[in-house]
Amino acid sequence: MQIQVVKSKIHRVKVTGADLNYIGSITIDEELMNAANIIQGEKVQIVNINNGERLETYVIPGPRKSGEITLNGPAARKVAKGDIIIIISYGTMDFEKAKLFKPMLIFPNENDNTLT
Repeated sequence: MQIQVVKSKIHRVKVTGADLNYIGSITIDEELMNAANIIQGEKVQIVNINNGERLETYVIPGPRKSGEITLNGPAARKVAKGDIIIIISYGTMDFEKAKLFKPMLIFPNENDNTLT
């Protein structure tokens, strides 16, 4: 049996921008992407702590060490600059392997989205 499990999580980062006139996605500082084992184009779930919104989109890399977290396109209507969000990606794996799997969880400084 295959099940979905949390693969990666960027816990509590501050939204630095919301660009409605972009094609759509979330721009994430490439350093945060690497630390969380998230790749360009990967599907992620966004959970907005401020308003309870949940949405799915895909990732594009932002400048390394910029702290950028920008929701683009229609997703920009679900956040405001300064909101705190959680970014989660999931993987599908065998049930028995999933019991031993450890996701990559990172906890950046939510004031400036840097790794400490």
